[in-house]
Amino acid sequence: MPKRIVLAALCLALSLTSLDAGAFTYVVQPGDTLASIAERFYGRIQHEKILVAANSLDAQGGSPIVPGMRLEVPALAHRKIHKGDTWPKLAEELLGAGGRADVLAIANGTSPWLPPEDGAEIAVPFNLQVIASSGDTIVTIAYKFMGDMNKAWVLDHYNKRGGRAVRRGEVVLVPLTDLELTDAGKKALKESNALICSEASGSARQAQRRVASELPALIADVRGGRYVDAVTRANRFLATESLTKPQLATVHRQLLEAYAALDAPGLAAASCAEWRKLDPSATLDPVLMSPKLISACNRSAP
Repeated sequence: MPKRIVLAALCLALSLTSLDAGAFTYVVQPGDTLASIAERFYGRIQHEKILVAANSLDAQGGSPIVPGMRLEVPALAHRKIHKGDTWPKLAEELLGAGGRADVLAIANGTSPWLPPEDGAEIAVPFNLQVIASSGDTIVTIAYKFMGDMNKAWVLDHYNKRGGRAVRRGEVVLVPLTDLELTDAGKKALKESNALICSEASGSARQAQRRVASELPALIADVRGGRYVDAVTRANRFLATESLTKPQLATVHRQLLEAYAALDAPGLAAASCAEWRKLDPSATLDPVLMSPKLISACNRSAP
């Protein structure tokens, strides 16, 4: 999938979901340390180790952070329950395996054998990827990241280890739930979302420029009587969902004529309504428009 579409979709998703939306990106500033970032965003200096693991900063003896570096800051995601959802189905979708249903249910204060309530919003643990070092065991990893060595059995089950010892270089997923953000953390999350949307807008500009170069071809299709081609081209433009208002007005004006010629009065009326909404200066001039077009536009009038 093109990066433009991914960014645009993510930007839209961020605008429609709750504030906490999984991990977010933070650009390191002068004077920042991992400890200061952990304290500022989580209110807990000890969460420094989570930032280290999430960004693989402990690889090859450890790596320092520098201004301008992008850090992934883990946070909880949320998901609204829909009719038909089950804990195994949700765990498969959100955590990667239906067998993790018990962890997801317990994280939300319930049991996996009780169905999730339709319409409720659940918290989704963050899957922290821990790369085992020499001397690591499932017990030490549980204690380090979950604060309780007795939760080693949870990690063993979560990672389907069956009691096998952890080897150096192996990946162990740790489902984190204690990731509540401070006000500063929530502000950083919003700023990260804005950055994602600004990147998407840069790609939107490319789409706008491409459509601008093709608009003359659309107009030529209509004038040349190639109405089916015009409808196909125009709807391809609309599918980008990133056109300027003047571009949208032009596209709908051409669709009005094409649909009218194809004897699709309902679609012609809808296109006329969009055209007039996008272009307040649009007029139904009988000198420039045929009676068929004016009739379609009058049909769309309230």
